[in-house]
This record gives sequence, C-alpha cells and structure tokens, in this order.
Amino acid sequence: MVFSIILAAGSSGRMGSPKALLEIGENTFLQHIIRILSDQNVENIIVVLGAHAEEIKPKIPILPVTVVINEQWKNGQLSSLIAGLNAIDESKTDGVLIWPVDHPLVSGIVIDELINAFENDNDKIIIPRYQGKRGHPVIFPKSLFDDLRSAPLDEGARSVVHRNEDLVYEVETSDEGVLLNIDTPEDYKKFIVN
Repeated sequence: MVFSIILAAGSSGRMGSPKALLEIGENTFLQHIIRILSDQNVENIIVVLGAHAEEIKPKIPILPVTVVINEQWKNGQLSSLIAGLNAIDESKTDGVLIWPVDHPLVSGIVIDELINAFENDNDKIIIPRYQGKRGHPVIFPKSLFDDLRSAPLDEGARSVVHRNEDLVYEVETSDEGVLLNIDTPEDYKKFIVN
C-alpha cells in the first residue's frame, strides 16, 4: 500500500500568498491534489502544513486526510517530509508518494502509472520523466525512510535519490505537469490562469 504526503508547509515567499490556496478551476491547489489522490484510490493522505497552517487547514476537503503541522518548516522541505514520515504507520505501508503542493498540474493518469510501477517493484524509487527530465511526485520505498530522515537538510530527498541511483525506476510520461513548478505569480498566470 502507498501512502501520500503532500508538502504544503513553505512560506510561499516568491508567490506572495500561500500556494496551497491558489485556485485551479473550482478548487485550491491543495484541494485539487487531494481529490486526484482520492480519485486514484490513495486512502492514506497526509498533508504537512507550516507557515500558513491556520489559514490553510480550514479549507482542506472533508476527506480522510491526516494533517500534520511542521513547526520546523523554516528548516526547509525535507523537515516537512520527515514530519509526514513520522505520522505514518510504517507497518501498513510499502512506500510513500511525495507531492509538493506547487506541482498541481500532474494528472491522475500519471499517479496511476507511478503507483502501478511501484506495486510491480516496491523496492524502487519511482520518478516520472518528461522529455528526459525528472519531475514530481516521487515514490520512495519504506526501506529508504530512514535515509530520508537522516539526509542533509540543505540537500533534501534529492541526496537520497543520488545515493541510490541503482534503485531508481523512471516512468516516461507525456504529461508536462510533472515538471511544472508554480512558484511565482508569473508561473501562475502562464500555466494556470490562461
């Protein structure tokens, strides 16, 4: 079984407002991602909040979602990932899908492909790839949870991927959304508003 951790704890400094609450269609980024995961039958969804927790938390859909507050969010994305991992009952999972909230344009089809690839070999790190470039979200096997917890904060999960290239399985996709990081108002206007 795959759990999912949605990382939504950052300050969204470059955006100027919480990215989790930006609108995509009739939903916020966070609502949109949660609904995609639910539609793909991911039952164990953990949302990690931090900088704008009190503003974001009331707007999380009424679905089976576990909310974790990362008080150490200023330490970077890895600290939020660790907070999410610590909320997981590891006896019930084989791996975890890590989805940053600023990558809302990933389709449910890609999520299905990633999970299917992981279920075929649950010792692998599953990474989507679009036109030769790796994107998000990424699935890590349970065997690497401790490596993630002990990774350098300034390098994050990327360092675990680099140290375990022999475990990486790339899923080729035609979905450019795996690369699109909505980080600034310009990104938002270019990829979401139009």
